[in-house]
Amino acid sequence: MALIIRMRKQGANRRQTFRLVVTDVRNPRDGKYLEKLGWYNPSVSNEKNLLIDVPRLQFWIDNGAMVSDRVKSLVERFAPEVVQQMSAKKVAKVAKKREKRKQK
Repeated sequence: MALIIRMRKQGANRRQTFRLVVTDVRNPRDGKYLEKLGWYNPSVSNEKNLLIDVPRLQFWIDNGAMVSDRVKSLVERFAPEVVQQMSAKKVAKVAKKREKRKQK
């Protein structure tokens, strides 16, 4: 099962809010989800328009969940250390592949 962390649309027309959820890739955007990780309210312009449960987000990322581009940009604002860890893991993986190729 491939998991993704993405936004789920909530609220009324022209006053939408979003939930950050973990779901299967095959589920529709507003379909069922495994866990709610936070919320985002774009209509509020101050800093209190976003809330993310960072430990649970890190748990799901460590267990192989992918992060959508929009959620990644929100996480960069709220918890930049999570994005830094994600990119550090990616760099380490690429370096490991390069070392493996050199040994052949």
